[in-house]
Amino acid sequence: MKALDRKLVRDLRAIWAQALTIALVIACGTGGFIGSFATYESLMDARDTYYRDARFADLFAYVKRAPESVGDELRALPGVAVVQTRLVWDVQLDVPGVVQPVMGRFIGVAPREFERGLNGLQLRAGRLPAAGERDTVVINESFARARGLGPGSMLTAVLNGRLQTFTVTGVALSPEFIFATREGAMPDDQWFGVVWTDRERLAASLSMQGAFNAVSVRLLPGASESAVLAEMDRRLARYGSRGAFSREWQISHRIITQELGQWQVMGSVLPSFFLAVSVFVLNIVMSRLVTTQRDQVAALKAMGYSTAQVRLHYLELAAVIVALGLVLGIGVGWWMGTAVTGLYAGFFHFPSYRFALPPDVVALAWAITIAAGMAGTWYAVHATVSLSPAQAMRPAAPPEFRATLMERLGLGRVLGVVPKMIARSFERRPLRATVTVLGVAGSVAVLISGIWWRDAMDYLVDISFFAAQPADVQIGFVEPQAPRVVHDIRHLPGVMQAEGTRALPVKAVAGHRSVRTALQGVGPQPLLRRFLDAQGRPIPMPPNGVVMSQRLAQRLRLGTGDVVTLELLEGEPRQVELTLVGTVDDLMGQAAYVDLDELHRIAGDGPRVSGAFVTIDPRQRDEFMRATKRLPGVAFVWAKQATLQSFRDTSQRNLLFFTSILTAFAATIAVGVVYNSARIALAERAWELATLRVLGLSKREVSSILLGELAIELVVALPIGYVLGYLLAALLVAFTHPDTFRIPLIIWPRTYAYAGLTMLGAGLASAWLVHRRMDRLDMVAVLKTRE
Repeated sequence: MKALDRKLVRDLRAIWAQALTIALVIACGTGGFIGSFATYESLMDARDTYYRDARFADLFAYVKRAPESVGDELRALPGVAVVQTRLVWDVQLDVPGVVQPVMGRFIGVAPREFERGLNGLQLRAGRLPAAGERDTVVINESFARARGLGPGSMLTAVLNGRLQTFTVTGVALSPEFIFATREGAMPDDQWFGVVWTDRERLAASLSMQGAFNAVSVRLLPGASESAVLAEMDRRLARYGSRGAFSREWQISHRIITQELGQWQVMGSVLPSFFLAVSVFVLNIVMSRLVTTQRDQVAALKAMGYSTAQVRLHYLELAAVIVALGLVLGIGVGWWMGTAVTGLYAGFFHFPSYRFALPPDVVALAWAITIAAGMAGTWYAVHATVSLSPAQAMRPAAPPEFRATLMERLGLGRVLGVVPKMIARSFERRPLRATVTVLGVAGSVAVLISGIWWRDAMDYLVDISFFAAQPADVQIGFVEPQAPRVVHDIRHLPGVMQAEGTRALPVKAVAGHRSVRTALQGVGPQPLLRRFLDAQGRPIPMPPNGVVMSQRLAQRLRLGTGDVVTLELLEGEPRQVELTLVGTVDDLMGQAAYVDLDELHRIAGDGPRVSGAFVTIDPRQRDEFMRATKRLPGVAFVWAKQATLQSFRDTSQRNLLFFTSILTAFAATIAVGVVYNSARIALAERAWELATLRVLGLSKREVSSILLGELAIELVVALPIGYVLGYLLAALLVAFTHPDTFRIPLIIWPRTYAYAGLTMLGAGLASAWLVHRRMDRLDMVAVLKTRE
């Protein structure tokens, strides 16, 4: 073994604890990077494979009622490969043992199309209904699991005013409902179920024989999507079409794409920050390690080793540490990716998924880490190894010992020996303290940027579901009804207040930009559905013009006073032009609002309501829910408390998982920074500290010098880390743009407290390790080495 190789082994043995902590920090960065991107690619592969195997449609449209002959017209359009017409009907489901009605979506499909048609079902349990079999259905797997249903279970629903009971024969998956939700509502597998049944039987129940109200289209390769959409709109317009739309706007696909896109952002920003901090720590350690080995560098060069050879020696030392971190990082990435993929599988119901580490992701992570680590190490050791042997043999020039600011202010007479030594160390070596402070602040920022989502979601729920919507229940009708239905609802058991509401599906158009949304009518003084400004204060609805959510106005690039065109997608197709008179700070959805009387005029069919908001007496909740199960024409009854409880249970489980991961990562970084800083400071000042012991200072006093510096650095780092964490969270918000809600940048004191306590715990652990090292300091050996 060569002399430099033996020295490399001895150096690694001497700094094994420091090397391990640095490797763990690198493992956090590379593991987070690998795990995040591998999760993204694994889920995307599972999604695309399922879409292909299940023949997921490219285009979709819903109409009021169209004859089957129109389907033949669509099949003849250029570029169209397959057309599948269906019946889709929203109802209330009565699940045995459940008091509250469950939202259900019946889909009537021809038996031959259950598995082999577009959006084909993949059977997970039981069997499909046989042709001509009466009152049998298949339900989606997520709903079946949430409610403990399966083959042989019974469901009851009101179809076209008639109560019917169905037997579940099977449980299945569909690419349309990988993320099962009612048109963008908050997802909840307990309260929303998809039911597939024989089309002819459903048509008979709905009096829609020979007709359809939903159509799916698969395009030929190379077909013009926009041209086919335009033709579909033209041919379906007279049948009450809401406008054909592409897969991009299909709700399940859109939510999946946005969620995975947000995960990709998270997987880019946070791991990149981890990598930057880990390389930063590596540079600190290597720079200060080489500084403590000036005499060894001089001896090597005096013995004939060139500058390049000495530099290569230290690069090899750094390479061993980086390699250890990269190997550990693969393990961290595999564990993290497997866990996160499994977590997402609970939301995205793929028939199968498999986590895999793409070689290109691993190679990219390794290339970035190795390049950054080697470049930083080269820069860190360059100054020392470039010295001539004569210069390196001499100790480094001591700091300029002049009166410090503390002493010039007269505080030196008040403070004891130890505080004065700590203050002098900070003022004479500010760069060393700054480096440690920045490293700890970075770990604080990592932790805050990963767990502030809990605060954001809690705030979103408080504003959107309590301040803006005090109602306990929202009722939706299959078709708009006369306002007297609200009077009928007020007479249901337990009802304290009820307000009618109406929404029209529209396409908002501004220049070449367009967004499908809802135009909602608002009364002059609504009590159960309020509209809030940015400060959370209710705002009145102006009698003229349209008010939009800020996000909708931004997407259309509209400002106050601009004119927007609204294309009605319900009833007689026509357009209206309205002036934007204001915006509201909606956190959920992207809607437009007008005065209720103005909406009736726009709709052109007189006063109607499409739903109602209701507050109920908690003591009569069950009676109210039982009564709503028998209401005709009701598509859904949404109970806020039940849905929010399910949402919170799920989100708390997920947040606990991610918080635990990020806490471990941040604590590892903090320990890596603090421990390495303290160990190197101990190595640099061992002679000084040993001398103080000989002069009569106790172990406690000597330890307090070094540990006191660490404590001050830690305290100073916390507020800096809080600011960096806020800025990093703001960066994540800027990169994420979900359609269904806006992420508010809210960080509550509890998050700052949690981050601070975590970092203090990591600091105490590091201080204890260094204190043990100082207790074992061999003063004779240290002083002899100095001589």
